[in-house]
Amino acid sequence: MIGIQDIEAAAERIAGHVVRTPTVPSPGLSALLGVPVTAKLELLQRTGSFKARGATAKLLSLSEAERAAGVAAMSGGNHGVAVAVMAATLDVKATVVMPRTAPARSIEAVEEAGALLRLTDGMDSAFELVARLRDEGQTLVHPFDDPALVAAQGTVGLELCDDADELTDVIVSIGGGGLIAGVAAALRARRPDVRVWGVETEGAQAMSEALAAGGPVPVALSSIVTTLSAPSVSQLTYDHVSALVTEVLVVPDREAVRGCLDLADHAKVWAEPAAGCLLPAARQVRERVGDGARIGLVVCGGNSTPRDIMGWTERFGLH
Repeated sequence: MIGIQDIEAAAERIAGHVVRTPTVPSPGLSALLGVPVTAKLELLQRTGSFKARGATAKLLSLSEAERAAGVAAMSGGNHGVAVAVMAATLDVKATVVMPRTAPARSIEAVEEAGALLRLTDGMDSAFELVARLRDEGQTLVHPFDDPALVAAQGTVGLELCDDADELTDVIVSIGGGGLIAGVAAALRARRPDVRVWGVETEGAQAMSEALAAGGPVPVALSSIVTTLSAPSVSQLTYDHVSALVTEVLVVPDREAVRGCLDLADHAKVWAEPAAGCLLPAARQVRERVGDGARIGLVVCGGNSTPRDIMGWTERFGLH
């Protein structure tokens, strides 16, 4: 299990390479939900998501031989961008494997950063290709199955503890589970009374299905939210979530897109559906906890284009 000392060490390691993002009360979301809401704005992080933290920590841990051999990463979007950009910053050669369904902006950002981009037909084949690259000598920068990376994502929770008082409930999106594992570990150590809730979208339910099965299992992927679409969680992230997280909620894609519109309207931030799904989950938490809730939202990323959001809005009839 990741300890608070691991997270604090990660915070020292990545300081100066990543942004200490704002943690702010949101009057608009507080009015919308009827209880005080605080937002941790990770969409203002370098590369537009929290993924820069873990990628930086992993890259800084490489030996000279590993740096020379280069790194490989697979991603549905944000992790690949983070690895590509931070590798360029730290002068490390990177190969990024992504499915063709990844957001166009993410694909362009990887190429612009100078990484070698390899496209596959889906996330399953992306994981298979990156495994071959690892076997050929490149260091794998896994999106969630790495203690160093989970500890670095936990620095989000460390900052939340320092900057937000009186939270009762923190809600975190789940793809492979690296972010929520780290955040939950930080909160358990610093704020043990705070409940941590996870949220997934229907068709990207790797963690909720793992919890039902008693361990990681392969899942079928159908959600539009590619940045949450891990084909399975890892034992590392499963262990943290099963021990530290109150519950994992599942919401429809439509409600995740509606959440993007609500965040734009009420919080004045442009978020992707991986963050939009926080709002329908927050409504469920509000109903369960009642008027005493003090909710924190980890707004994990903002890498959707206006065309993306407009297309999903039309698809789901959200005018």
